[in-house]
Amino acid sequence: MSTATQSEKGTGKTHVEMLHEAQLRKARDFRRNVSLSWGILFLILVYMFSGQSFLGLNTIQLDFDFIRKNLSFIAGGLGQTLLVSFLSITLATILALLAALGRLSKFPPFYALSTFYVSLIRGTPLYLQIFFFFLALPQVGIVLTGLIAGVIALGLNYGAYMSEIFRAGLESVGRGQREAAVALGMTPMQTMQRVILPQALRFAIPPIGNDFIAMTKDSALVSATGFVHEVMWRAIRVGRSQFKGLEALVMAALFYWVMTIILTYFQGIIEARLAKGDR
Repeated sequence: MSTATQSEKGTGKTHVEMLHEAQLRKARDFRRNVSLSWGILFLILVYMFSGQSFLGLNTIQLDFDFIRKNLSFIAGGLGQTLLVSFLSITLATILALLAALGRLSKFPPFYALSTFYVSLIRGTPLYLQIFFFFLALPQVGIVLTGLIAGVIALGLNYGAYMSEIFRAGLESVGRGQREAAVALGMTPMQTMQRVILPQALRFAIPPIGNDFIAMTKDSALVSATGFVHEVMWRAIRVGRSQFKGLEALVMAALFYWVMTIILTYFQGIIEARLAKGDR
């Protein structure tokens, strides 16, 4: 009798079960080491802003009394930041899907409109687009609030880039599935709704999550209008008024970082659920 067989009898577990447990232990050890490394790096980062001196190296001195007094004021902009991001990603998703359909269309005006939109938006800076909608449109009688101008600019900008994601998702659906849908008597609209779009959206959701996280940070550009009181606007205002710009920006950075970590966590859950369909 082999040693492996004796070991299996002694533990009451099969070789496959023992191998699976070893893989789980390896994964746990990896996560524990990553967490430990994160903790060490975070402590180093905190020390860099402690104002202490070590071996002749000075660290950054912050006014923690100012931070404590103004933390809640800056945190009050979180709602506006998330609102701008949510509305913008919703608009961007709709525009990206329409632009992707236009890119795949055989009707020249639709194809031209889609490619012209993507080229124009991707060829100009987001910062410029925000000011265009806020300052230029009133010249033709269209007056937008800072919030609406920012949402439209962010939505148009991200929609242009996300259109490639949707186009790739739509093209990833096999030709055989389209032909099978036609053979079952489905109309082109039914084929798109029941066969193509569900698979394309499943392909596109993870990249959309990445874009939503990026948009949460880019929403800070909307503060340039001066009428959207989100995190960055509040940080700049209180920092300038009390000449504590560094402390205010550090607080804003922490809020954006925490939001990114939370959103990344939920994105991981969504991706894990979608990945179950591949098993």
